[in-house]
Amino acid sequence: MLRLLVSRLLLGILTLIAVSVLIFAATEILPGDVASAVLGQGATPETLAAFRAELGLDRPSYLRYLDWAWGVLHGDLGTALTNKRDILKTLAPRFSNTIFLAGFAAIIAVPLSVGLGILSAINEGKWIDKVANIVSLAFISVPEFFVAYILILVFAVILVWFPSIATVYQSMSFGARLYVATLPALTLTMLVAAHMLRMTRSSVLSIMSQPYIEMAFLKGLPRSRVIVHHALPNAAAPIIAVIALNLAYLIVGVVVIEVVFVYPGVGQYMVDGVSKRDLPVVQACGLVFASAFIILNTFADILSILVNPRLRRPK
Repeated sequence: MLRLLVSRLLLGILTLIAVSVLIFAATEILPGDVASAVLGQGATPETLAAFRAELGLDRPSYLRYLDWAWGVLHGDLGTALTNKRDILKTLAPRFSNTIFLAGFAAIIAVPLSVGLGILSAINEGKWIDKVANIVSLAFISVPEFFVAYILILVFAVILVWFPSIATVYQSMSFGARLYVATLPALTLTMLVAAHMLRMTRSSVLSIMSQPYIEMAFLKGLPRSRVIVHHALPNAAAPIIAVIALNLAYLIVGVVVIEVVFVYPGVGQYMVDGVSKRDLPVVQACGLVFASAFIILNTFADILSILVNPRLRRPK
């Protein structure tokens, strides 16, 4: 089993390296000129040439990637082109804000979705199951920014319960942070809880057709006991995988939500970098998002192997 776990870790590392290459290459092929975007149209050709040389844009791309990757390995994400600030120092508090928002949403979404998914499987075909399916399908079908604006309209404009702009800062108390981040957290909860609910229900029901489940029913055990004590442990692996995937989405998919609520996280920082064509900022934010996504999925893969003994056997 140790060999299998090590192979999963190595695969995650190789995936992260490949993604870093793609991130760097994607920002390199963007149309337009970085120097012109930063210095403006009034810059002279000599100034543009000097600025390109300062940024190293006159060097081959593979050398610039190696320099960038070497700096990342040593904790240096570079310097922002627009304000000459260290990206890591700017990114660190924003990343903590994003983690806070994602964690807030996860605390609500995970127990809610898993609990409702199990309840829906226990009551398959009944009104609870039908309502859960309709509501989850509706939230999956609606774009996230639309859900955000509906929540703003109802809870910020009409009811005036929460602020429409989620502004947080370092000296803010924990309770104030929770209050300000409630609407964006609820938006993320509605989106990911629907996916996790449907996956939990499907995973549990797929196990229900197994012979040992039928034997449990023949022994006279109630449906709820069969699902909780027999079906759920064997359905844990796909449930863990989809939870980790949606937790990764909570971190990676906050870009739109942070822009809508003007939340000072990594997503907002990345959008600002794109609008100003600050490539080092875009590369750093993209790498942070990719790392979070890959780490969570690798952790889910390893946890699934530990939970389900059948996954430890090579096919």
